Amino acid sequence: MNQKYEQLLNAIEDKKAVLGVVGLGYVGLPLAVEMVKQGFTVIGIDVDPSKIEQIYHGESYISDITSEDLKACVATGRFKPTTDYSMISVIDALSICVPTPLSENQDPDTSYITSVVDQIKLHMKKGLLITLESTTYPGTTEELIQDKLEALGYRVGEDFFLCFSPERVDPSNTRFNTFNTPKVIGGTTEACLTLGTALYSKYVEKVVPVSTPKVAEMSKLLENTFRSVNIAFINEMAMMCDRMGIDIWEVIDAAATKPFGFMPFYPGPGIGGHCIPLDPMYLSWKAKGFRFYSKFIELAQSTNDNMPYYVISKTSTILNEYAKSIKKSNILVLGMAYKPDISDLRESPGLEVYELYKESGANVEYYDPYAVSFRDKNGETVHSVAYDLAKFKTYDCIVLITNHSGLDYGEIASLGVPIVDTRNAFRSFNEPHIYKIGHSVQHLQELEMALIG
Repeated sequence: MNQKYEQLLNAIEDKKAVLGVVGLGYVGLPLAVEMVKQGFTVIGIDVDPSKIEQIYHGESYISDITSEDLKACVATGRFKPTTDYSMISVIDALSICVPTPLSENQDPDTSYITSVVDQIKLHMKKGLLITLESTTYPGTTEELIQDKLEALGYRVGEDFFLCFSPERVDPSNTRFNTFNTPKVIGGTTEACLTLGTALYSKYVEKVVPVSTPKVAEMSKLLENTFRSVNIAFINEMAMMCDRMGIDIWEVIDAAATKPFGFMPFYPGPGIGGHCIPLDPMYLSWKAKGFRFYSKFIELAQSTNDNMPYYVISKTSTILNEYAKSIKKSNILVLGMAYKPDISDLRESPGLEVYELYKESGANVEYYDPYAVSFRDKNGETVHSVAYDLAKFKTYDCIVLITNHSGLDYGEIASLGVPIVDTRNAFRSFNEPHIYKIGHSVQHLQELEMALIG
């Protein structure tokens, strides 16, 4: 192995290597904090000056990082956030954690990665270890990083080292975090993999090496495509049970008692977050380049994308029972974040549901204790209403989108307002004005008559 390799390996082992993280969001900030906790000096780079200012003030904007932990990291003097990309010139190992959204045509948007690579080309020094963590299609690491740097005369495995290690962040998960979540990593060469494994082993409990970056990239897409397909299946089962007058939630609970061969998934108003709505489309897009067309991915995406429309249809059916229509009805959307107990609105189905109610002529508002505002499709800021039971009682319908744990469901149920429950959050209440997706309105009417009788 060459001198650059030996120097970097020794620096990693001694924790004298200067580490860098580009993109201080839901992936990058927890990663940087863990690096600092384990004794490394870390330069965090982000284009958003407000994030840098918040970090220096010890104000965390990420739910998984407390302000106290952030203040402690800053106080060590080893965490140096900046907007200055020229700091790459003093970094020994750089992790890229930038967004990889989809374009309006549902094609991969890798412009954020390309922008970072452009900065690396301007400021890199020989011997730099680069690890891409952003979720993307198989081949990205070689195509967008290796090829671009080698075109300048650098040789991978000698002048620079390159790996891919997919992020596995699950916001608000209290059990698994950056340190104890196993980390898959693939290196472009043997030397790259050795260095990448050595580095991540310093701040991740278990590292799982694989043969190539493509395998690591594909593993991430497989994980989330698996979830997308299974969620789509259970969403379809929910709509089927609705038609058949069967409670899908009771069916799932019964099936889940089987100790082998079954894994419970649950229906909902759609899928959200950065991974599940996007990752399968990255895989589908790449597969088309090989003339392979994944019917499962496309069908799952279509099914999940249509769930907000099912919620609107369900609402219309329920309001009809009260001689009302969606048009001009006052509707409260309860919860807007894509999952419980966080403020993350990325790809939240609640945003689509909100717009569909507006398009249907409803007077719609929302309440979310975490996501206090968002921008609608017209670019206007929409603010959460205050938690006010007296006001909640005046709505024609309440639609539960996000089942935050802090909500008092008994209190809300006692209002007597028709409730559309998309998460089975009101499962403990049998009142006839509470309607669940995957459970027909007609079946509930029969239940109500049976209770009266």
